[in-house]
Amino acid sequence: MDLVLQLWGGLFYLTNKICFSLAEGKAEKTKRELRLAGWVIYILGVPAWVIILIMKHNWIAASIEAGGIPAMLLGLLNVYRNGAETNRVFDLVASLSTYAFMVFGVSYSLYDYGGLNSISQVLEIGVMVGFLLGSYFLAKNKNSGWLFFMLMNGSMGTLMVLQGKPILAFQQALSLCFVVYGFLCATNTRRVQEGEV
Repeated sequence: MDLVLQLWGGLFYLTNKICFSLAEGKAEKTKRELRLAGWVIYILGVPAWVIILIMKHNWIAASIEAGGIPAMLLGLLNVYRNGAETNRVFDLVASLSTYAFMVFGVSYSLYDYGGLNSISQVLEIGVMVGFLLGSYFLAKNKNSGWLFFMLMNGSMGTLMVLQGKPILAFQQALSLCFVVYGFLCATNTRRVQEGEV
């Protein structure tokens, strides 16, 4: 079962990063199709990650993954609506639910571990910050989201190494490569659009 969950979660999240990174700098139609696919794939990978993280008592990371679904749906909706103004109510619901899950995950982790006394908890905080801000800024088409995804991938990859999940650690390393590529492409595209190059 563990192997199936690692393959499921790892492949879906890696495919998401590939779609997002390849979308940068492409024609609008191709960019939109790749981003739509990326958001859907991201959402479909969540259950495997949540199960794996709960099994290892990674409460912060598990709650962020589960609580990030509204932000992922917001990203999907924004791409589907092709840049039309974001529904403010849905934006608010996505933000509030993400933060509610974050508070729950951190609180339960502190309770379960008797405080902040584990390297896994510190890494989970890196995952939390990277995931929340990365997903939010990418949903808003801001390049800074890529930087936070770098933090997320680095923290999660290290956590997976420490917890004996080699497939997921390798997937996080590959994802990090695509995140760096996506950031470089997005930055270059923005410079071209602003006439700096």
